[in-house]
Amino acid sequence: MASLQDQLRGLVYSTEHGDICPDCRSPLAECRCAALAEQERIAALDGIVRIRRETSGRKGKGVTTVSGVPLPDAELKALAKTLKQRCGTGGSLRNGILEIQGDHRETLKAELERHGYRVKLAGG
Repeated sequence: MASLQDQLRGLVYSTEHGDICPDCRSPLAECRCAALAEQERIAALDGIVRIRRETSGRKGKGVTTVSGVPLPDAELKALAKTLKQRCGTGGSLRNGILEIQGDHRETLKAELERHGYRVKLAGG
């Protein structure tokens, strides 16, 4: 990451290329920062999908979280849609962690194992 002085002095827009990426200083059309960050996220995972039930920060409402799925964002979104349909509930995908409303640990474990992932039930 560039220092504050470098960020303030850097080029933000060029009439030749348009908007410039603040991290790699290349035109946004050629910027690969997001793809590299996604590859680093996937490489940092250990290959085990962890499923846990959480209620903290949700006013007592329980959600089942699925983390550690080694897929790119587009495929992770498709998997999230499949799992939500399988459980018959809503949910969301935030920062690579899938949240499914309600307690569906066993259903999700069976479904993910059917897709070929190593699954652990984490937490209490």
